[in-house]
Amino acid sequence: MPDAIPEAEIVTPRPAPPAGRKFPCPACGARLDFNPAVRGLKCPYCGYEQAIQKGLAGDVLERDIDGYLDREEAHGKAIPGRETQTRCPGCGAVVLLEEKVQTERCPFCTTALENKPESAEGMIPPESLIPFGVELKEARDGFSNWLLGLWFAPSQLRTAARLGQLTGVYLPYWTYDAQTVTFYDGERGDDYYTTESYTTRNAQGESVTSTRQVRHTRWYPVSGDVAHFFDDVLVPASHSVPGDLLARSAPWPLAKLEPFRPDYLSGFRAERYAVGLKDGLKNAKRVMQPTIDQLVRQDIGGDHQRVRSQKTRYSAVTFKPLLLPFWVAVYRYHDKTYQVLVNGHTGKVSGYRPYSWMKIVRFFVLILLAIGGIAWLVLWLRG
Repeated sequence: MPDAIPEAEIVTPRPAPPAGRKFPCPACGARLDFNPAVRGLKCPYCGYEQAIQKGLAGDVLERDIDGYLDREEAHGKAIPGRETQTRCPGCGAVVLLEEKVQTERCPFCTTALENKPESAEGMIPPESLIPFGVELKEARDGFSNWLLGLWFAPSQLRTAARLGQLTGVYLPYWTYDAQTVTFYDGERGDDYYTTESYTTRNAQGESVTSTRQVRHTRWYPVSGDVAHFFDDVLVPASHSVPGDLLARSAPWPLAKLEPFRPDYLSGFRAERYAVGLKDGLKNAKRVMQPTIDQLVRQDIGGDHQRVRSQKTRYSAVTFKPLLLPFWVAVYRYHDKTYQVLVNGHTGKVSGYRPYSWMKIVRFFVLILLAIGGIAWLVLWLRG
């Protein structure tokens, strides 16, 4: 009878690792995925870990936009390790694929992506990012707690949402810096008051003369200029997630941006830039405009302001192409798709949800019944 195998030598079978992927595990040859918990690469098959050295903040550069705007295509490159892309037939998102990956589901609408990846088109590649700091389990817990906190949600919603999957995705962004000088022309309004007499009748029908203060405004022509430096105006470069949903996922600690490394993308999806550098700058100027308007009105002063014209000059404009981490949940309810985002750095949850109008009607009916019951009780006690 053969000798028994010592307990220490018994090896538990593991799933076969996929072949031909980037960042191979030196222990078993499988792909290493980025793990937020250890802030490094980790093998999902044998547990091998490999640390990623944190880059220095000074390594994240601001690029002078003048050298890029007119020849953006000349700077086009593919992201290392993401040399292929595929367009989602459902929502139109262009997903950058990892090497050897030919099919998966779109992280924004769950449509199956076709097995026809093509070479990724050149673009200004991201040069910095905020790595994932929230693990999948933490993101799932945040998503579940968000669902539990929804008022008037359909009873079947939690079941439908559980069918959705959380996918880790890096979304593209631009940041812009700019020195602005705004020249304006308008009017300043200063209030003053005069005393006015008026006549009314009292309860006895007698005429009574009283006084009151009446406000007037004197207007004066004004002109001038205001200057302001805008730092890191953040502009999404994705069309796959609504802008208001992205805005609700803020804030982002842009001071913690790190130099881009392909290692950080391992195991996550990435979307290519859908908004170019020039259109991104236009959007950044729209973000800047309310601040400029406020500065102009503050400079005019007075109680009221009229701005007849203003013109802004932008100088020393620089930009950064970057990626930000999201966990994306997509679920369907009554043939409608809903998106929920979990900020991959802070864990903040924001998303769309359906309402149960039956629950809303029932709630207000109960309120009316309660009010009616209280009124009846008060009348009964008085009677």
